[in-house]
Amino acid sequence: MVTPSLQNQPRTTLTMNKIQTNRRDTLAQIKKLIDCLVNIKDETGEFLLELEDGRIIDTKGWNDWEWTHGIGLYGLLKLHEITGDSDALRISLDWFRDRFEVGTTKNINTMSPLLTAAYLHEMKAANYLVHLDSWAEWVMHELPRTDEGGFQHITYLVPNYQQLWDDTLMMTVLPLTKIGLVLDRPHYIEEAKRQFILHIKYLQDLKTGLWFHGWTFDGHHHFAGARWGRGNCWVTASIPDFIELLKLPAGDGLRMFLVSSLVRQIDALVKCQDEATGLWRTILDDPTSYLEASATAGFAYGIMKSLRLRLVPREERYVNAAQKAIQGVLNNITPEGELLQVSFGTPVFDDIEEYKKIKLTSMPYGQSLALLALTEHLRTFV
Repeated sequence: MVTPSLQNQPRTTLTMNKIQTNRRDTLAQIKKLIDCLVNIKDETGEFLLELEDGRIIDTKGWNDWEWTHGIGLYGLLKLHEITGDSDALRISLDWFRDRFEVGTTKNINTMSPLLTAAYLHEMKAANYLVHLDSWAEWVMHELPRTDEGGFQHITYLVPNYQQLWDDTLMMTVLPLTKIGLVLDRPHYIEEAKRQFILHIKYLQDLKTGLWFHGWTFDGHHHFAGARWGRGNCWVTASIPDFIELLKLPAGDGLRMFLVSSLVRQIDALVKCQDEATGLWRTILDDPTSYLEASATAGFAYGIMKSLRLRLVPREERYVNAAQKAIQGVLNNITPEGELLQVSFGTPVFDDIEEYKKIKLTSMPYGQSLALLALTEHLRTFV
């Protein structure tokens, strides 16, 4: 059983750029991350989500259905793809068996697990046809839309009227894309393309290249103007994944547009990475905000994958940023496999200071983002 860490500071500082690990050590760290992922428990009830109908959603433990679990499943999937790990596949199939029996409310965040479900269906590891169809049709026809047809970031508790969030690309648009490919429904894919374009249009900061956490058409503003770390990491991860999913060729216009957005963001990220630890801050361009490891893991994954897919050139500044990020993640994994310096789920705030008050605690997405980063590390640098 893993309990939340009370430690609020990174465990060590980075002493050299070269990553201090080999393939065997990396696989050992991954195993510990998975063990912690499926055994995290909310001992106090502090992180439970109580709905109006009386349901309790455990966003921290493994045996519930939220975006936190969707990211965890995706990390397990990637590990299975790269290493053939049978435990990762078994854990995922068990999760879906138990969750589909109960069901849940459809929203932007609960769509997240369907990305892994689509992969498992494609692999013929299970038959999820009815679930893939139901969820994708809900996205296409029932999910509330903003002006210009954006996916409104509706959650369990809040409709977030007319709001676009950077999280949405990872939580809903990627699953819709994969389902479109698996079920041969090209109109899903065209909708996913439009969502990427629309979210870039309204959420990427023209001045810095980083992304704002949210935009609302109801007042036309970016709330606190927060360039939030983990929200940005969803973008760094999802753009390479999207390009890879669609196999967009080098001369494709959409690919060139997405790559230009991605490179602009990564250029900005390189400049604001903490030199001492390799981590990024929860507000990327605010030196008074705390260092945050789950965002760092997401950036490590996205930058390494972008290097591997040749979306960014293999220049020293990009390679060094990825290496420092991986070492920073490794330095914040406890002997029990818990990733430290992980901020709890974060809504869009109207005040930057509220982001700095979000508590640090072990979470499934922290474990999984570290898992994604280390799994990609196996392919890129080891």
